[in-house]
Amino acid sequence: MEKLARKQVQQLTPYLSARRIGGTGDVWLNANESPFNNEYKTNFVRLNRYSECQPKELIAAYAAYAGVKPEQTLTSRGADEGIELLVRAFCEPGEDAILYCPPTYGMYAISAETFGVERRTVPLTADWQLDLEGIKANLDGAKLLFVCSPNNPTGNLVKREDIITLLEMTKDKAIVVMDEAYIDFCPEASTVDLLEQYPNLAILRTLSKAFALAGLRCGFTLANQEVIDVLLKVIAPYPVPIPVAEIAIQALSEAGLARAKYQVLDLNANRAYLQVGLSMIGGLQVFDGWGNYMLVKFPDGDALFKAAWDNGIILRNSPIEDCVRISVGNRDECEKTLGFIRNFYA
Repeated sequence: MEKLARKQVQQLTPYLSARRIGGTGDVWLNANESPFNNEYKTNFVRLNRYSECQPKELIAAYAAYAGVKPEQTLTSRGADEGIELLVRAFCEPGEDAILYCPPTYGMYAISAETFGVERRTVPLTADWQLDLEGIKANLDGAKLLFVCSPNNPTGNLVKREDIITLLEMTKDKAIVVMDEAYIDFCPEASTVDLLEQYPNLAILRTLSKAFALAGLRCGFTLANQEVIDVLLKVIAPYPVPIPVAEIAIQALSEAGLARAKYQVLDLNANRAYLQVGLSMIGGLQVFDGWGNYMLVKFPDGDALFKAAWDNGIILRNSPIEDCVRISVGNRDECEKTLGFIRNFYA
């Protein structure tokens, strides 16, 4: 049966998500999830009816939170579906390309490969910023340029002036897609204010991280109405289940937003705690991070990762040599992880 699959699919290596990799333990810091398990109520009525394609109350709530207009907002099954929609809507298979800058999130490449769209890479510079000259040299035929800020897995912010240069460079040629999955931990760094000036800007958002709703699968694409209208042509008829919309609306209520803000402050404090503690261990390089995770370079990253795994502390291996990504958990999880690493290098 595998031979019946499209050639691209036969050759495809699936994205190894944290859940696919597995593991057993009591400290899970490998998927950039929130440690907060917030409670919501839904009465599960109207399940005999299809949901709205774009629930008006949900769209209005997120648009208000993001500071955009409802017509600039589209909701989907996580930001991952937003990536897929952009590729499907704007890239001709076998003709167009996407461009992204590794090390970065792996689903840009997977989505493009799945649809037979060329993948081009221009690696980040040594300090993990955009190589603007390299991008300029590879623009021909590229329809989408994916930029993640804060970047996953490195944790750094991309320079705002470089993003603006990129938007100018791609005017009338390509769409710059800013992946802001972690922007709620540093909202001052968002590019949402650039939407009015740049029609070639699209922004990906999610409720998975700061809103502690990874299991809900609710994301958003923010863009000017012309882009949103194109995406609405290819999105599934009923992408947002009724209970998902109801819970997301609660999360975006005044009380929900206040809770999320408090939890973000708590996680940012835990990140600082981890960063200081790890920085005091000799031989480690701890990189500045702006999301709910941090990247750490160890003398032997694979050895540290395996030892932690064997002791029930599940971290995330990185494509960067000897680097391990550590999600920011609650204080107890952070203390256990820091204590283990200290003892490992004692």
